[in-house]
Amino acid sequence: MLDVIHHPLRLSADPARVVVRPFHIPIEASSSAGRPGRVRRIVDSVLALDEEMAEIELELVLRDFEARHWQTRSVFMTRYAQIEQALALDGGEISEIKQQLIGAYFCHEYSYAAAALMNPSVIPHPDQSGLSKGAVRIAMSLRAVGEGHISSVSFREGILGPGPTVELMPEPPFATAADSAIEVGNGAIEVHRHADSSLSGTVLFPMTAAQSKGLEDMRLVEFTHDDGSVEWIGTYTAYNGATIRSELLRTRDFRSFTLMPMGGPAARNKGMALFPRKVGGEYLMIGRQDGENVFLLRSDKLDQWGEGELLLTPKYPWEMVQMGNCGSPIELEEGWLLLTHGVGAMRKYSVGAVLLDKKDPSKLIGRMSQPLLSPADEDREGYVPNVVYSCGGMRHGDLIFLPYGVADSSVAFAFVSISSLIEAMR
Repeated sequence: MLDVIHHPLRLSADPARVVVRPFHIPIEASSSAGRPGRVRRIVDSVLALDEEMAEIELELVLRDFEARHWQTRSVFMTRYAQIEQALALDGGEISEIKQQLIGAYFCHEYSYAAAALMNPSVIPHPDQSGLSKGAVRIAMSLRAVGEGHISSVSFREGILGPGPTVELMPEPPFATAADSAIEVGNGAIEVHRHADSSLSGTVLFPMTAAQSKGLEDMRLVEFTHDDGSVEWIGTYTAYNGATIRSELLRTRDFRSFTLMPMGGPAARNKGMALFPRKVGGEYLMIGRQDGENVFLLRSDKLDQWGEGELLLTPKYPWEMVQMGNCGSPIELEEGWLLLTHGVGAMRKYSVGAVLLDKKDPSKLIGRMSQPLLSPADEDREGYVPNVVYSCGGMRHGDLIFLPYGVADSSVAFAFVSISSLIEAMR
């Protein structure tokens, strides 16, 4: 019998979680001859205020928003600096009060998880200090959906165990958006979280044109290179409102993040999941190249992926419509544990599992005939009903810890014993 323990903890969308983001108004000439464009008009209007009136207006803004955000004045100044550069302003001639007020006019408050919180993945936290025996600190990525159905990546930190327990660290009162985007070549950018912010309070927003409508369903994995060094890599879908492509997040400290596109035929699809190390001298990835079946991809470069080879096709009723992965393969003594998702009648999403050969993952060793997780009565309703879905679990002693999305609306948590899982796949 499959031994699944459902934890009572549940995370839900929260419209009160807000960040200050740039409010983008195109910097262009006015459509009326002889008049300045809107950005220039706003700046000129602020500059025309006497100092006392500018201070009164800034205080009104701060009264509304300073208590709701972290380092609000600093954010305004950062935004002002961008406007100063775009309009070639002389900052030496403009008071700090007016600079902050100009910055405020080009910012807005954004509720990044107002619509949904879903599709988590989890990895061991880079910091494992100060824990009791049997406990593991974790870092979890989540897909947060806000205004305009735009998806971003948020994070939560917590502790597992000892045993089948999970406790998440409290969220800080203020969330901050990672910023300071720097182009690093070949379509990649580097962003940084603020030095004084926690990971649990950091949000990664779309930054490039290809990402403009969302960063979706990140699958995080702790990747060990041939030299023994460790890097945390996330595969995710970049969406611009019309097309998708797969991209990589890479970080060695969860303070600086590189977001980069992947190339090759496989990158035109979504749902790619990287193995946590090379196998047979090659990088391996699980993909879904035709939107229906599961493929095994091989490459000698992390950012270039071909079509790959067919690995799994739908076999059982609960996965008859289509299959895909639920995160990166998990290495066990018995082989590679690959969590899968299957879609059945009435577009019902369930989570299953297969076991792949450790030396040759193209060989299937075992497969579950029944789902590991399936929408229960209390888990059916939500933004997208009848869906349970995960972007990755992890090993915790003799258990698999599996956070999962429910109805594209909330996040639940389960533990399953590895021995019962292996037995169910025989």
